[in-house]
Amino acid sequence: MQKPPPSQDFALKETSPNIGAGSITGDKLSCTYDLVEQMQYLYVRVVKAKDLPAKDVTGSSDPYVEVKLGNYKGVTKHFEKKSNPEWNQVFAFSKDRLQASVLEVVVKDKDVVLDDFMGRVMMDLTDIPKRVPPDSPLAPQWYRLEDRKGDKVKGELMLAVWMGTQADEAFPDAWHSDAATVGPEGVNNIRAKVYLSPKLWYVRVNVIEAQDLLPNDKSRYPEVFVKVICGNQVLRTRISQSKSINPMWNEDLMFVAAEPFEEPLYLTVEDRVGSGKDDILGRCVIPLQNVQRRLDHKPVHTRWYNLEKHIIVDGEQKREVKFASRIHLRICLDGGYHVLDESTHYSSDLRPTAKQLWKSSIGIFEVGVISAVGLMPMKTKDGRGTTDAYCVAKYGRKWVRTRTIVDSFNPKWNEQYIWEVFDPCTVITIGVFDNGHIHGHGGDKGGKDSRIGKVRIRLSTLEADRVYTHSYPLLVLQPSGVKKMGEIQLAVRFTCSSLINMLYMYSHPLLPKMHYIHPLSVLQLDSLRHQAMQIVSMRLNRAEPPLRKEVVEYMLDVDSHMWSMRRSKANFFRIMGVLSGLIAVGKWLDQICNWKNPLTTILIHILFIILVLYPELILPTIFLYLFLIGIWNFRRRPRHPPHMDIRLSHADAAHPDELDEEFDTFPTTRPSDIVRMRYDRIRSIAGRVQTVVGDLATQGERFQSLLSWRDPRATTLFVTFCLIAAIVLYVTPFQVVALLAGIYMLRHPKFRTKLPSAPLNFFRRLPARSDSML
Repeated sequence: MQKPPPSQDFALKETSPNIGAGSITGDKLSCTYDLVEQMQYLYVRVVKAKDLPAKDVTGSSDPYVEVKLGNYKGVTKHFEKKSNPEWNQVFAFSKDRLQASVLEVVVKDKDVVLDDFMGRVMMDLTDIPKRVPPDSPLAPQWYRLEDRKGDKVKGELMLAVWMGTQADEAFPDAWHSDAATVGPEGVNNIRAKVYLSPKLWYVRVNVIEAQDLLPNDKSRYPEVFVKVICGNQVLRTRISQSKSINPMWNEDLMFVAAEPFEEPLYLTVEDRVGSGKDDILGRCVIPLQNVQRRLDHKPVHTRWYNLEKHIIVDGEQKREVKFASRIHLRICLDGGYHVLDESTHYSSDLRPTAKQLWKSSIGIFEVGVISAVGLMPMKTKDGRGTTDAYCVAKYGRKWVRTRTIVDSFNPKWNEQYIWEVFDPCTVITIGVFDNGHIHGHGGDKGGKDSRIGKVRIRLSTLEADRVYTHSYPLLVLQPSGVKKMGEIQLAVRFTCSSLINMLYMYSHPLLPKMHYIHPLSVLQLDSLRHQAMQIVSMRLNRAEPPLRKEVVEYMLDVDSHMWSMRRSKANFFRIMGVLSGLIAVGKWLDQICNWKNPLTTILIHILFIILVLYPELILPTIFLYLFLIGIWNFRRRPRHPPHMDIRLSHADAAHPDELDEEFDTFPTTRPSDIVRMRYDRIRSIAGRVQTVVGDLATQGERFQSLLSWRDPRATTLFVTFCLIAAIVLYVTPFQVVALLAGIYMLRHPKFRTKLPSAPLNFFRRLPARSDSML
């Protein structure tokens, strides 16, 4: 019985949402908001009130406003002892959920026991005007308050009420009826927002030398090093080789800093006087605002900085005035690099820091976050599972966050965002999260936004000006295995403004030229990327509403460099997949040489003879063959954007213990017997890798032995062969040699033997240096 195909739950599905893109409707909205479904809302802007009556015994009132529509009720904040309050709050009621024909806006007085009724304004929904941007905002009007009988009372309320869509400017900051259970203190945590990552710079500190240091112990040669602190980053130079009071280093230290530069560079010169004990010989503070910025590889000017030394007088630290030590530095902000804050395999931005070096944009990329379906319950509330989902998309420095749809497993966002594109070989990341802070709990209360899944889309895989509407599976790897958390429906479109510029980009280096003129080491880049991620997550966590640290780290793949047996297997099978083409060609050639199909072998003989007699046809034949393969594969080209592949990730076949190891913290928190077992497993794997590396080294050393005279007889044979070959090849035309070699390789199996050939036997007998290893 044939096995069923892999589960379709993990597959990408094409959808047909009711969006404006591609349709000729003539609607204004379809021009600017055409990648999402239109959603109609009733908007109520409560601006202010005046001349409100006094309700308290003190002769004042604590007014607030209730906006009621059927079972939905929105409440403004209240003001204490104010008769002319200003709220300027917007409430949005989804037209799909309207359960009444009358809008009621009530002004109340906040009281300890029971809130007092002050007056209300009633409106019939049939009289409310419709507004579609870019119409100007509706001007608010004063409405006289009425009592419950409909009689006019003291006080007026300024309101603006209109019907609109999610394209309205008031939409992002509005209180939504689908978040009716969220209190006023939690509304800020559910709003849609656009964030910008801080502008990141590489700070290069070239420590050259110091002069006239005053060590505390003058009876020994000082072992001096320099420690530089930039934010949370601490780096040290090596101990100077010139052990004197004028040490030299000429060493570069690299840091990441973000604008605005809030913290300066702290630099200390220290003397290693013993194990774990260092004496500070001087220090200086350098504000980054005053540091020179460079755009290319030309060195900046050096500068001498005076070192300060603090001494303790009567228990207080004071600066020593008579102090002449100084340090020679070359400090600059390197604007020619791109500060990597995400993996280079799926970077969303590759531009240098300095804006002067930016190229013009090649187009725009639009994303319509339409909806999600089948989300899993992420937390429990009132004894039942619930999910409060929102989306985050990151491309370049721009992050966007949709509003949170409260208590829904099938949320509909219908929000559209746009980015400028400067390089087509970039990736946008879209993640879905469960909001753990909608009831006013801040990060200090222990709440976290749980990950539901994410999607990556590489722009270069998209056709220009085509709208892609697909439902992407939201997959999360858990200790129990891969789990589908739901699906997210997206509409994406890449619009190219200049095809010539975009094609020209393919000839440019991927990273700015400073990465190639003055390359940073792999270890440096890894450390700097980690620091950049920390800075970005810290800054976005301080925004309002905050983009939480766990959200930013998940979007940036902070832990992608950690060891994973599953990921290692996946990468091994990826390599085998790449090599499978070469292996297939090798097997085909073996079949040709062994005459498995005599007709094919004869045709290859004829083709080979033609190419030998007419060598000028070799390169045109190769390129024509590649062209024909490309044209043939055009029919089978991918019609959909790529998505998370569980088979490629080796997530469907991962062992539970391997997943438990992947989710383990660093350093480990597992029991010693499990750690010992995993250590032994890694040792066995490393042993195999060690054997393969040793075999590669052996083959390389055998090549070196051909002319090294380690085996005098073998080298004599090889040198003699080289002399005879040189003479024969000199007097024999190359075409004849190539023809004879080819016919020999393609000879019939009757003329073959299963024993290895003489050259291979000779090579395997050459000595390697493995017998000299301990």
